[in-house]
Amino acid sequence: MGMQVGGGGDEDEVVSAINTTPLVDVMLVLLIIFLITIPVATHTITVKLPMDANQPTRTAIDNVVIAVTSKGQAYWGETPLNGYADLETHLEHAAAQKPQPQIQIRGDMAAKYEAVGKVVAACQQAGIVHIDFITEQPHG
Repeated sequence: MGMQVGGGGDEDEVVSAINTTPLVDVMLVLLIIFLITIPVATHTITVKLPMDANQPTRTAIDNVVIAVTSKGQAYWGETPLNGYADLETHLEHAAAQKPQPQIQIRGDMAAKYEAVGKVVAACQQAGIVHIDFITEQPHG
């Protein structure tokens, strides 16, 4: 009792057709991956970035220079400040002037961020509009 399936031809016959099913499967998987990842890669929130305007600051007579030493001592020009309240008092007088003087902060490289941050926070609380940080260009 034998059963014959197929066309009774020679079993060693070479099939000349290419099986494209695995190729189509791989291409569909790649297409799905690209469709999922492209919107994620290109999705960003639109913001207007500031333009680079690195120009040397010109020190005018009206400008106020606040220096912060490596130990955290703040100076108004060359006069040492006696604490945070003294700094606030000076800044409130500067903020009341019309036009406001430009505040330039010279922080020592070894100064803690907290000391310089307190000066910036005091400027914001006093209502100072323009604050600059004075730095040096790298040598070399």
